[in-house]
Amino acid sequence: MSGGWHEECGIFGIHGHSEASNMTYLGLYALQHRGQESAGIASADGEVITFHKEMGLVADIFSEGVLARLPGHIAIGHVRYSTTGSSELKNAQPVVVDFESGSIAVAHNGNLVNAHEIKRELEISGSIFQSTMDTEVIVHLIARSRKERIEDRIVDALNQVRGAYSLLFMTRDRLIGVRDPHGIRPLALGRTKGGGTVICSESCALDLIEAEFLREVDPGEMVVVDPRGMQSYKPFLPAVERFCIFEHVYFARPDSILGGRSVYEVRKELGRQLARESPAEADIVIPVPDSGVPAALGYSEAAGIPFEMGLIRNHYVGRTFIEPQQSIRHFGVKIKLNAVRDVVAGRRVVVVDDSIVRGTTGRKIIKMIRAAGAKEIHVRISSPPTCYPCFYGIDTPLRRDLIAATHTLEEINTYLTSDSTRYLSMQGLHACVPNGKTTYCDACFSGNYTVPLEADETEEQLPLFRGSVRV
Repeated sequence: MSGGWHEECGIFGIHGHSEASNMTYLGLYALQHRGQESAGIASADGEVITFHKEMGLVADIFSEGVLARLPGHIAIGHVRYSTTGSSELKNAQPVVVDFESGSIAVAHNGNLVNAHEIKRELEISGSIFQSTMDTEVIVHLIARSRKERIEDRIVDALNQVRGAYSLLFMTRDRLIGVRDPHGIRPLALGRTKGGGTVICSESCALDLIEAEFLREVDPGEMVVVDPRGMQSYKPFLPAVERFCIFEHVYFARPDSILGGRSVYEVRKELGRQLARESPAEADIVIPVPDSGVPAALGYSEAAGIPFEMGLIRNHYVGRTFIEPQQSIRHFGVKIKLNAVRDVVAGRRVVVVDDSIVRGTTGRKIIKMIRAAGAKEIHVRISSPPTCYPCFYGIDTPLRRDLIAATHTLEEINTYLTSDSTRYLSMQGLHACVPNGKTTYCDACFSGNYTVPLEADETEEQLPLFRGSVRV
């Protein structure tokens, strides 16, 4: 029922592999869920950097011929869903530039909250920007740095920005990965069978290329891989760790490892906790596929209610669907989902999903299940109410468009046309995610923003609303 969460970006880098661009292609394929607007790969052979990027999906962009034109033993790649910057080719990544110290390619997952402010200052002093991405701000700061080594230039630049970033930098002979001091966005470290090094957004990308998952890059850590091997540095002032809790709820692929635990297992536990907190008198539990499946399995297990696939998803719907006539626009969500009448007819149904954003998709799903003959429909959401937008790399609606920011629980239930609606509690959510040394950013639920926001963003998105939903 999300209907408004847009995945962020995915990054993948490899050093020390004879088919670096091919491995990066496969890695991006595994990270496609993190962005479907554009994709790009840059490679280096020790002398020059070559790159290719286009709008569209990884499989449609990179043919054997294109990959053959990306030689070298180092490569970085990026899949994008626009957060800062509009959806057009000039904003596709990696960003590749030449400056007085040589060439550099950059791939970024995250969002800088002071990018506009720094960009204004740079433009006043004569800088010219070719895109609307905050990533280009980092590139300018690196180019203007007076430090000698590229690693020191990167640290110099990143000390001037605020926000969320997991970054990959590639020069002609080295790969550098950096995670912001709060560790808001994920970054994993792996090793190929041949001894190459991989740095990527999620461990599922390592599985596809049969690389070993070593560990997660620490918050505030810089990993430098060059012909001498791999070195790790902690060049930034330490900060309170604030990993994005919604990675566990929705964004990461279920087969990835975050915080030392399987995302799939965490989502099942969210469903179990939801069943304990918000039981329902029902005959079956069904998920909203695909994101609601693990939580629905957990809910079914804890509640002792049979799990069924009452909604079937069409996996072949592209990002845009041309509707030939105005008269069928009301079909809406039926293009992507269809209720199985034999499963839901005459039954009391628990519908489990990870979140409700605007509520419009959820309303259509509930009406579809009702039309298929369900006797009762009880909505259960495996996260707390989403009341605030994200400024750290997720493309979320304005606060006025988030249904939980402007409606009570009773009003949401009425709008959805369900028989009952319940969310997981904030305490329940935090009890299910890995809680070793990790603390979390839960600003989309709580409004407690880790990094202070620019004034114009705060004014545009946050005030003038009634506050969070009453659960």
